[in-house]
Amino acid sequence: MTKGRFAPSPSGRMHLGNVYTALLSWLLAKKADGSWLLRIEDLDRQRCKRVCAEQLLDDLRWLGLVWDEGPADADDMQYRQSARTCLYERAFDTLREQGIVYDCFCRRADLLAATAPHASDGTPVYAGRCISLTDAQKADFVRAGRVPAQRVAVPDTISSFYDGHFGAQQCNLAHDCGDFVVRRADGTFAYQLAVVVDDALMGVTQVARGADLLAATHQQLFLYQALGYAPPQFFHLPLLMSADGRRLSKRDKDRDMGSLRSQYTAQDIIGLIMWLCGFSARNEAMDLSEALTIFDANRLPHAHIVVADPSVL
Repeated sequence: MTKGRFAPSPSGRMHLGNVYTALLSWLLAKKADGSWLLRIEDLDRQRCKRVCAEQLLDDLRWLGLVWDEGPADADDMQYRQSARTCLYERAFDTLREQGIVYDCFCRRADLLAATAPHASDGTPVYAGRCISLTDAQKADFVRAGRVPAQRVAVPDTISSFYDGHFGAQQCNLAHDCGDFVVRRADGTFAYQLAVVVDDALMGVTQVARGADLLAATHQQLFLYQALGYAPPQFFHLPLLMSADGRRLSKRDKDRDMGSLRSQYTAQDIIGLIMWLCGFSARNEAMDLSEALTIFDANRLPHAHIVVADPSVL
């Protein structure tokens, strides 16, 4: 049975781009007569707030996007990454036993490792600087007060998979992805490791998410294989973009749910998204049952979808 999921980060109020991803992931799962799971990805405890998790649950319920499996409320820790550290520890130990984990004293990528690695963030391919450090060099870093993060070393080999929307994907792990952080210097496990462990152990078989995570899938597939898990079917979605080429995001305060709920109905928002995707000829209110009836994943565009003015519907 198909099990899809929506796994937002409670680092701010949901915006139109988040709602778009939630709606399409729900439609994909339900079109396959499957279930829909909600998980709260709150690895980065400095950025993720309980109040945002409360708002997130309330916004989804207001939209009618009720999950089949997931947290009953913001205090339900079973579906929050911050409460699943012991599971990530076991997976990390498995990788370390395979001899593919090494200390990294670099910092820039470490700071971003607990968040989803969006392509638009411009994180460069890691050059492998620390994999060749001698014991003496490592000791010098430690004496200077530097605590290492841990990276996994990827092989010089081709990774490939078939995306449900964008088709065949391929890259060279060493040249195109590079070694990546699985645990930050502060002990926080990285998004790449946590998302693989969670999806595998929660039985997720279908992952629908933004196309800016397409490249990161290769790193996750490497971890699926290393940990002995079966990967899900990936379905990457074109992004909602502003007229100036930005993806809609929390950091830019684009059209959040507080503003949307004050002016529009849930049916207005669902209808807008279905119209933007080309599933309906007019921008008009629509309920979820209507959206499910007309939804056809094969009609979803491959080009990013421009919202001419994200400040208005």
